[in-house]
Amino acid sequence: MTMDRKIRVIAGSFVLASLALAHWVSPWWLLFTAFVGLNLLQSGVTGWCLMEDILRWTGIHQDS
Repeated sequence: MTMDRKIRVIAGSFVLASLALAHWVSPWWLLFTAFVGLNLLQSGVTGWCLMEDILRWTGIHQDS
C-alpha cells in the first residue's frame, strides 16, 4: 500500500472514531476531528505530513 493510501485510511479512521466518541462519550472529542482536518489542510498546503514521518520512524512504511 502506498504512503498516500495509508495516510487516507488512518485519517478517515481517526475522523470516524472521534465522531463516534463525540456521540457516545463527550462532544469534546470533536476537537480531535478538527485537529485531523487541520493537519490534512496543513499537509495539502505545505507538503509536509506528521503522520508520514511517524509511519517512517516506526517502520510501518518503508521506502522502496
